[in-house]
Amino acid sequence: MEIGFPVVQAALSGYSDWPMRAIARRLGAPYALCEVLLDRFVVEVSTGAKGKRLLRADDEHPCGAQLMGAAPDAFPAAALRLVAAGFDAIDLNFACPVKKVLGRRRGGWLLADPQTALAIVARVRDALPAHVPLSVKLRRAFDDGPASRERFYQIIEGAWRLGVDALTIHGRTVRQRYEGRADWQSVAELKRLAAGRTVLGSGDLYSAEQCLRMIACCGVDGVTAARGAIGNPWIFRQCRDLAAGRRPHIPDLREQREVIAEHYRLAAEHYGPDRCCPRMRKFGIKYARLHPQHQQVRDAFVAATNAEQWHAVLDRWYADESPGRNPDSLASEFFDEADAE
Repeated sequence: MEIGFPVVQAALSGYSDWPMRAIARRLGAPYALCEVLLDRFVVEVSTGAKGKRLLRADDEHPCGAQLMGAAPDAFPAAALRLVAAGFDAIDLNFACPVKKVLGRRRGGWLLADPQTALAIVARVRDALPAHVPLSVKLRRAFDDGPASRERFYQIIEGAWRLGVDALTIHGRTVRQRYEGRADWQSVAELKRLAAGRTVLGSGDLYSAEQCLRMIACCGVDGVTAARGAIGNPWIFRQCRDLAAGRRPHIPDLREQREVIAEHYRLAAEHYGPDRCCPRMRKFGIKYARLHPQHQQVRDAFVAATNAEQWHAVLDRWYADESPGRNPDSLASEFFDEADAE
């Protein structure tokens, strides 16, 4: 599967729904992953309205679906259903550090259980048609102990042996959650050991400069923009600008208004007009970071309860072509643990 430009939209739980992915693709993302889906949900509940929304593949291809679960036997049917729904690739989540996920032995828990992790990989690879790529998202280990590192490399080596096409490695441990800095050195180490296989990097990628710096410093084949893409879908265009030697494009307020309004329109189409505004508030909070009066704009988006009030925020705060804020100036404290990846 050819992706092209090596900066892609990551799977973001609670965020990377069809409207977010559609906006990202229009602004330069060559590939996008849907928000993580539970294997049993895909199989048992996906015939209803909620399931149809979550299983909506992108209009542009290629696009990927991310699966999470605990029981190896539950994965194959879910993976096949996602392929039938129009997704071009399957990604397995062995990375999520959220407490309730770990408590159910899902996500990052699997880095502590190589036998189950590799059984999942084997079941899914055997079930998928040969032309459908399989990738895995991991963190650099469950924790910093030597036993965790040994289990991590046991999973990595087994995954390659079983036919995984690509790995995405986040530079934090599961125990580290979202605290501290991502260890890019561990990302570079994995790529060196990958012997020509495809490895994507993740962790602390909040701007175009950071995305391209990880590619250069770690030697990875690409990176996944996760929290840095929430409220800044322009990051993909900015990465392309920087890679081409151009000054990264910073959207002015008029352009921000057009994109935010289109995002809302797509969300209304996807969820319905009555359910749209509450779901869009979390995006409004993130979009507000690029506005010079970001705190006031954030509060205005939070207060909006319907489409009329949402568009009133745009009319008041995005009425001219004033410069927007440069995302390079936004420190990582603008991102919080709610922006789960």
